[in-house]
Amino acid sequence: MPVWETKPETDACYERCSTLLLENNDAIGAAFASHNVRSLAHVLAQAQRLGLDPRQIEFQVLYGMADAIRTSLLGLGQRVRAYCPVGELLPGMGYLVRRLLENTSNEGFLAQKFAKGAAREVLLKNPAELIAAQSRAGVPPATPGVSPAKELQTKAVEEQAGATPALPSSVPPPPRTVGLPDFHNEAPVDFTIAAEREKLRAELKNWRAKFGRKYPLVINNRPVETKDWLPSLNPANQNEVVGHAALASTADADAALAAARAAQPKWARVPAEERAKLLHKLADLLRRDKATLAALQVFEAGKNWTEADADVAEAIDFCDFYAAEIRVLGKPAKLQIMARETNVQHWWPRGVGVVISPWNFPLAILCGMAGAAVAGGNTVLLKPSNNTPVIAAELVRLCIDAGFPPGVFNLVTGRGSEVGERLISSPQIDFIAFTGSMEVGLHIWETAGRTPPGQPNLKKVICEMGGKNCLIVDSDADLDEAVLGILHSAFGFLGQKCSALSRLVVLEDNYDKLVERVIAACASLRVGPAEEAGAIIGPVIDRPAQQRILAVIEQGKTEARLAWQGKVPADANACWVPPTIFTDVPATSSLFREEIFGPVLSITKAKTFDEALALANDCAFALTGGLYSRSPVNIERAKAELVCGNLYINRGITGAIVGRQPFGGFKMSGGGTKAGGREYLQHFLVPRVITENCLRRGFAPAEE
Repeated sequence: MPVWETKPETDACYERCSTLLLENNDAIGAAFASHNVRSLAHVLAQAQRLGLDPRQIEFQVLYGMADAIRTSLLGLGQRVRAYCPVGELLPGMGYLVRRLLENTSNEGFLAQKFAKGAAREVLLKNPAELIAAQSRAGVPPATPGVSPAKELQTKAVEEQAGATPALPSSVPPPPRTVGLPDFHNEAPVDFTIAAEREKLRAELKNWRAKFGRKYPLVINNRPVETKDWLPSLNPANQNEVVGHAALASTADADAALAAARAAQPKWARVPAEERAKLLHKLADLLRRDKATLAALQVFEAGKNWTEADADVAEAIDFCDFYAAEIRVLGKPAKLQIMARETNVQHWWPRGVGVVISPWNFPLAILCGMAGAAVAGGNTVLLKPSNNTPVIAAELVRLCIDAGFPPGVFNLVTGRGSEVGERLISSPQIDFIAFTGSMEVGLHIWETAGRTPPGQPNLKKVICEMGGKNCLIVDSDADLDEAVLGILHSAFGFLGQKCSALSRLVVLEDNYDKLVERVIAACASLRVGPAEEAGAIIGPVIDRPAQQRILAVIEQGKTEARLAWQGKVPADANACWVPPTIFTDVPATSSLFREEIFGPVLSITKAKTFDEALALANDCAFALTGGLYSRSPVNIERAKAELVCGNLYINRGITGAIVGRQPFGGFKMSGGGTKAGGREYLQHFLVPRVITENCLRRGFAPAEE
């Protein structure tokens, strides 16, 4: 977290920082500003302990605020500077609002002293003691609208005043929390720690030593070699073969399908709790091999260190999340109680499915779709992208090590035109889980809609496709925050994310200023192969992608103004594409309307917020969108009117986290499913309701 979540933590940090400044008084001229008497007293005490002359440090106070503090400091012989903001009206109003918010905070010192009449002992209590008391009380982490420290402090104040705790009627209740109690997100690796960097470097070295190995199909938990093999190439060096994946024939696909169908009835009868335990075991193995899997992604998918680590963490999250969720769905739910009958709903697995995954999140998405399916008692055939087959092979190896029975996971790598087509059109396939391009997704949707003779079910399609995602920057937005969010969203993993920012709509009041700052900030984007620590801009996934994106950039030069283009190495062996920004992009241009899936950002000007919303919504896709604004009215309008599946306000628009931001879109972005959400698992299941007459006729139900 970039900020402290409780007031005692903030106060304790202030005391640590002020002590550090005073201890280095020979090198730092320190000035201290606060309305918290405890914080100021702590500075005085530390200065006295260190033997500092009172004139060596300075206190600063806002003119007209807490004059008693200024008078007291002067009486103690301290240097005090009173300051008053001077300048233009509108920035001054913003400054004034910030001060009002700060000094009227429920947890602030002034509010506690004057509005709540807290006793001196409460106000001067050591914040470290408040934090310890919170820990001893077992207070849970803060939830929206409720601060644990605030509860403790308020209780202490009310006890001093003899009041009965009560919430003002104007305070709305906190939002209902829908998270699973036994699920916690996997933390990212901190690469500022030397040991973590060395661990990943060692795994990169290990993988390079294993380049060129063969990875067979896996059917019934057994390896199956084929006569044809597909090389998987390093995007940073197309002469390096990460591995050779077996190319399945249609006969191999049929054999895998037969294995999955034979295994499914028995797997469906495994209790939900046991299936959940196996998913947790898989998560543990992924966690154990996190550095190994991240290093593989660096080479095969071209992800930099942090992106590769995040992908493995998300795969772990999917396993643990769907394990927790199946424990809930695995228990029959009682419906409306009637005097004469019981009504219970439970869920059945759909059967056998094919999971078709992309290369940009080669472990997380494959693991998420397949994990949800098998959690529900289904068996699956995995058809990964031909760009990242080695990662898929490693996942299936870990599934076997985790103890999943033969036939539950089956790996079928091969050409989509042969193996993929065979599977999606087979009457023996009950569902298809797909993440990828709109073109392929629409073809799958159309094919699944046909019902040939002998097909027992209507095929379920869980389809997630692309996006042409838009971020609006309002006329009153915090530009410093907006620039950071824009760079991360547009150029993280070279824009090769379905959630990536590709359309930036800026209100004209901020247009020139924002464009100038964004282009200046692009200089911070470090270029280099993904295996280099700290690299942000690397090569794109393969030659076809490189040629396609470069062609888009050339076409874009005829449609808009090329405002900036990064420099990339002149290395013919790598798939380099320079990150590119176009400005004054017309809403009718291909740059504005067509998905690019690469490091190309289009910036368009809007005169009004109405026009900005209209531009953002003028799109075939509806995946992610965002807004940077300080206007409560415009924020509420964006919530109500911006057409997208995931809306991000005053932050970047990529990086959805399992359980926190269930991810998925609609229109041409998908069927409205939300990966990492509570309802996602239900798409792999069918609901059944059982009604039983409970009147006594010689038989009493066991539960009674």
